[in-house]
Amino acid sequence: MQPPTPRVDPRLPGYLLEPLTGGWSGETFLATPSRAARGGDRLVVRFFADARHTPDAARIQAALLDRVRSALPVPAVREVHDGDGALPGALVTELLPGERGDLVLARLVAEHREGGRREGGRSTEGALGALGRALGRVAGTLATTPMPRTGLFAGADLRIEPFDLWLPDWVDAHAPGLTAGGWSDGEVAGLRKVAERAGVDREGATPCLVHSDLNPKNVLVDPATLQVTGVLDWEFAHAGHPATDLGNLLRFDREPPYVEGVLDGWSAGVGADGSDRRRALHLARSADLVALIELAARAETNPVVRQARAHLRAIARTGDVHAVP
Repeated sequence: MQPPTPRVDPRLPGYLLEPLTGGWSGETFLATPSRAARGGDRLVVRFFADARHTPDAARIQAALLDRVRSALPVPAVREVHDGDGALPGALVTELLPGERGDLVLARLVAEHREGGRREGGRSTEGALGALGRALGRVAGTLATTPMPRTGLFAGADLRIEPFDLWLPDWVDAHAPGLTAGGWSDGEVAGLRKVAERAGVDREGATPCLVHSDLNPKNVLVDPATLQVTGVLDWEFAHAGHPATDLGNLLRFDREPPYVEGVLDGWSAGVGADGSDRRRALHLARSADLVALIELAARAETNPVVRQARAHLRAIARTGDVHAVP
């Protein structure tokens, strides 16, 4: 049993901790200096208190941030603490500027649907495309960061424990969770057929660094310039398929100008001419099945899990990886 997540941590004397909005784990906090510690910077503290976290999870994330710092905007690490039985492991980083990307995207989508103009008369279609390109380039940068094999990071040296995934087997492994959630045998069989085709599509790709939770909620954006100011929450990072992060960016957010922008940015990031968009999008949807299946089979429920269940069920019923509820 992991120790509980603290609200006051003796390893951060003089700081008060308040949960940050946006995540569903409740493990990320804003650390604000008290009056007694006046003059200190506000920081972000990520605790690793859940049983799913390895003992060195904080050090793995710190190493990942150091690994990508020259290529992507990520927060500087201030402190790393291992769990000690009384307190959980913790990663302390700087607080980066910017607004959560999902909030910026939602605002642009609403403006686009209401009339297509932003303040100052600027086109929301152009803004959605610009935001998409900025996010897509992040995914493309990761897709061209090679890894020697697929697998999970096992230590602060980022050694990789091999993990080869065959998508139909992944469906079989998660079938009990889907069935417990009300899926019929026919729906599970339909999903397995989709997985067989998608599994073939996924084969042969060169492994790369995968963020694995790269959606607008985990990216900070300058709301004026629409440039990325921070890529956050590397908890699920691993070595895997180069279309995985592209699939995550386009999982639920499907406004056409945004989608086109993401594909533009990703193509630029991987050095492709972007002519075969249909193929890139198909690979993205196929690669994203791994995450959708895991999410949909979970016992707990949050908004992301509910969306994943609805999307995956539509895919299983239609046999189309592009299907939406």
